Amino acid sequence: MRIIQISDTHLSPGKPHFNNNWEPLVEWIKEQKPDLIIHTGDLAVDGADVEKDLLFCRALFDELPVRIIYVPGNHDIGHLPGSHQPVNAQRLARWHQHIGPDRWAEDFGNWRLIGLNSLIIGSDGEEEEAQFLWLENELQNTDGRPVAIFAHKPLFVDKPDEGDTGYWGIRPAARQRHYDLFAAHNVRLHASGHLHRAHATVAHGIECIWCPASSFIVGNMERDLPGQRILGAVIHDLDDNFRTEIVEIASLTPHLLDDVAHEVYPKHTEDSVKVSAEESN
Repeated sequence: MRIIQISDTHLSPGKPHFNNNWEPLVEWIKEQKPDLIIHTGDLAVDGADVEKDLLFCRALFDELPVRIIYVPGNHDIGHLPGSHQPVNAQRLARWHQHIGPDRWAEDFGNWRLIGLNSLIIGSDGEEEEAQFLWLENELQNTDGRPVAIFAHKPLFVDKPDEGDTGYWGIRPAARQRHYDLFAAHNVRLHASGHLHRAHATVAHGIECIWCPASSFIVGNMERDLPGQRILGAVIHDLDDNFRTEIVEIASLTPHLLDDVAHEVYPKHTEDSVKVSAEESN
């Protein structure tokens, strides 16, 4: 059973800087003959505030020949409290209306697949607690089957038990709470996007995969992160002995965000500078 994971497509009708990578991505997906596609967030350039961005993405994704399911990214629904676009009821409602649930679980062969909304993890709000209780219940009903978790943000960036990395990863207390829950069940895989890097590592017995973006790479405007600066996707073959392969897709144009950030993400640029400054203090 084959899953293609894609991430960070950053599509938009008003800011089409990365739209030319969509068609070659679709052609590559068709060649792989997947049973399912999972998008790990940042479908849009600014779906958090521009409804047309989400509508544009949904129309494109509906043309795919295989079923696709999604988890939201920060450019789709916003980020933690204190960010310039915090997740709120209005942003979540737009996602639910145009894209689908922000968390989900389903069986896939012998596996249980679970999608999480990572943009509320660490918010200390009611939505976060409701999702955790839901996740706990889902894991308790897996009957020992292996579990693959899909989310936008990785559990950690540099080290499994690191401190707070702000914008990049999950806050320490929330991360440990998930580690403890995963350890009590057969969680084998955590697959994410967000960092525009390709990376594979193991933490607490879990295979942690960062899916590369299909839209752009980031240069010196962000701090150095683990992994490779490539564009691509991930193939997950989930059987009794699962295999995960990060694939660089040569037909994708390696746009450099640094060159167009002032046009595409003016607020993102400001936040990145702020985060980098905070981390250096």
